[in-house]
Amino acid sequence: MAQGPDLAMLRQTYGETYNEVDLKGFINFLNPVCIGLQETFLSSSISLKLRGYNCVWKDAATRSLSLQVHARTLVTVCSVYLPPHNVISQQDPYTLVDQLPTPFILLSDFNGHSTLWGSDVTNSRGRQIERLISNNCLCLLNKDEKTYFHEPTRTFHSFNLAICTPTLLPLLNFIVGSDLCNSDHFSIIVSFADSGGAIQYPPRYLFQRADWCNFMQLVDITESMVSTANLTEAVQNVIECLINAANNTIPKSSPRLKRFR
Repeated sequence: MAQGPDLAMLRQTYGETYNEVDLKGFINFLNPVCIGLQETFLSSSISLKLRGYNCVWKDAATRSLSLQVHARTLVTVCSVYLPPHNVISQQDPYTLVDQLPTPFILLSDFNGHSTLWGSDVTNSRGRQIERLISNNCLCLLNKDEKTYFHEPTRTFHSFNLAICTPTLLPLLNFIVGSDLCNSDHFSIIVSFADSGGAIQYPPRYLFQRADWCNFMQLVDITESMVSTANLTEAVQNVIECLINAANNTIPKSSPRLKRFR
């Protein structure tokens, strides 16, 4: 693997044409540790050689590929592609996640829609991925960035996801490339935040030292707080009440700095 200053990964889908010139341009600009390519339509008879990289190839029948790279720490990187019209059992993504050594980053085109990552609607595939993230305590790096351009309708959509284990979340930055580079998908790039090899973790509540009696008195959730017609507002009222009670009755730890070698 080429040794860049940070962990940066490209997830580029090339549709019907694979453009080696565009790929080498990405490499020269970003110098990533690991690159994930999907739908290149490469075959075993076509040799892909990139200076400074070891190339691992799997055919279209294999929908995922994972490896471990060392970038400040040992990280498992897994590239996954799920065709839009294939029926995917709920267990299949769970089986994949269970097999990955932690910490890991999942670079995926699940072809699922969800408002969680910027789609206008949520479909069944999107709900599958939502449950995968929630039930495995994973973290979604996407916000609402558009990662796919549908040329016939000239519309943008969110398909390509970056998912990681919780320990990596405060260490990573996520951006979407601005150039399609002869593809219909924008590249997604995950890199370590520029923290000088250290991360400051926020204070944590010290529950073993909490004044629970006082906490229960301060948690006064009234009917007026939840009777609003706006559900989001009602939930926010309850959250603010709980946080206010916690801040006044539960001590917090000091911020701690963790360094990576």
